Amino acid sequence: MCSQADCQRRRRADYHRHKIEADPEYEEVVRDSRKKWRQAHPDYQKNYWRNHTDAAEQNRRRQRQRDSKRRLQNLVKNNLVLDLKQTEAEIYLFGPAAGDLVKNNLVGSQLLIFQPVTSAGAILEKNNVMV
Repeated sequence: MCSQADCQRRRRADYHRHKIEADPEYEEVVRDSRKKWRQAHPDYQKNYWRNHTDAAEQNRRRQRQRDSKRRLQNLVKNNLVLDLKQTEAEIYLFGPAAGDLVKNNLVGSQLLIFQPVTSAGAILEKNNVMV
């Protein structure tokens, strides 16, 4: 067994993680402890993001990626159609995430999906501009 500080820290973290998964009572104690700490330090998160601008920007970027991935997964799994037997479909996919939509079989008669390079649509929608 390694006695280095990093090894011990890793062992403690592994034990803690395993204990939370295996022991519901321990999990509840940990959850309550975290809740009490957050109540005692209500501005911690706001101050953290204010003082760690690089981390905040990275978090925003990753959240946008997660949101985009979630939207694409919803499209990929979308196979609800009224009647495909009577529809001859042509699908054209454009944009960087078009490869993720390979299994999408939601079709009317022709479906063109264009992904904007910027979020101009969101800006126009926010300003109540009809496209």
